[in-house]
Amino acid sequence: MLREVVHIDESLCDGCGECVPACHEGALQIIDGKARLISDLLCDGLGACLGHCPQGAITIEEREAEPYDEVKVIQLIIPQGINTVIAHLKHLRDHNEIQFMKQAMQYMQANRESLPFNLDDIIREMHKPKMGTMQHAHGGGCPGSAERSIQKPQAPAFTPVQTAGGLSELRQWPVQMHLINPASSMFTGSDMVLAADCAAFAMGDFHNRILKGKTLAIACPKLDQGQENYLSKVMRLIDEAKINTLTVVIMEVPCCSGLLQMARAAVAQSSRKIPLKMMKISVEGQVLTEEWV
Repeated sequence: MLREVVHIDESLCDGCGECVPACHEGALQIIDGKARLISDLLCDGLGACLGHCPQGAITIEEREAEPYDEVKVIQLIIPQGINTVIAHLKHLRDHNEIQFMKQAMQYMQANRESLPFNLDDIIREMHKPKMGTMQHAHGGGCPGSAERSIQKPQAPAFTPVQTAGGLSELRQWPVQMHLINPASSMFTGSDMVLAADCAAFAMGDFHNRILKGKTLAIACPKLDQGQENYLSKVMRLIDEAKINTLTVVIMEVPCCSGLLQMARAAVAQSSRKIPLKMMKISVEGQVLTEEWV
């Protein structure tokens, strides 16, 4: 399966070992003077090690790899002690991988009598409030690409009609197609919008009319580089994240049609079949076409 794992440039790696303790999953070791990824199975692809490589030898790449297995990971982490377990759980929580965090907690609950520490101490630590909302879990890389869910305030009993400058309906970050991770639990079982970059600027009611209650990815089929990754990402969203529906929002200009063609190809090549809707927006912001395709 395609997923994101770390890549180590051996020509840059000097074997300093600073990345090893940053990888709570234990996927990195120093072998023969170089950092090595010892198992695809253990790498969560979230990049905790990126900010700890002074030579810039570690990056994230998308390639064929074994599915990440949280139960096997927590089994290896437990002998490293309570502080490493807590760091691992916070790493998952801060990247919004709540499902993986629950799997780890469920395993420890089921095996709490054999744990080398008091599970209640971990539970208390995990219930402490996070220090600052903009902290980035791995301490490196680009903070702007850190995954986060966006919580919405509960709607009042009576809501006035919103203007074009009304409330944002964005549920998750990041949104650019190159930056989203199809393995993120934020996409699991969601209805998804794949929108051309320009659409939300042209359409004043984009958030309320199209985005409300959905996850989002944006792309430009004319200007984006490396679009060969987009097809595989949409297929992973369909087959692995099991999104329910996909709505493709394009502009009326001819170059935008490439986004719909890519989505159609992804649906056709995926093992699951999901409903695909197309919405075409005029440069004046009007919906010209809305249909299931």
